[in-house]
Amino acid sequence: MILCVLTTITYGQQDNPKDAFLEKWNNSKNYLIAIAEAMPEDKYAYAPTEREMNFGAQLLHMRGNMLWLGNTYFSSKEFDRKSLSQNTPQSKQEIINALKKSFDDVHKLIEQTPLEELKITVDFFAGPKSKLQILNLLQDHLTHHRGQVIVYLNLNDIVPPDYSGW
Repeated sequence: MILCVLTTITYGQQDNPKDAFLEKWNNSKNYLIAIAEAMPEDKYAYAPTEREMNFGAQLLHMRGNMLWLGNTYFSSKEFDRKSLSQNTPQSKQEIINALKKSFDDVHKLIEQTPLEELKITVDFFAGPKSKLQILNLLQDHLTHHRGQVIVYLNLNDIVPPDYSGW
């Protein structure tokens, strides 16, 4: 009986794309923050090649993308991407705090979005996309750059935190 109830609860969460996203989003937050904390502050300027963003810039890029997509597609407020270059966090702790806040801000925006709204098609530079596709892009972009910063840790002989999935 208990197994049946637990299976139903788990299945119900996975059956709802918004709840599944929010669960994954929280895990992604914890995982990325652990990665950001693992890199010593003096290595935040590290980049493996000239054409790559440094570690700190990668984190700020992820933050900017979260805020841009979250606010542009899940808020009624006008989002000015230029605002990301103002009062840019500099220290390791400032960057980590800004990351945490951006994760929390996006979480709140998605949490307040009605499930039916994920079917709405919006204009996007890559062509029309549903808001559900924007959610997928939020996570995919984060995963892409998180993979890069994990490599940065390894190249500095720092053992990355254990992977955290769903």
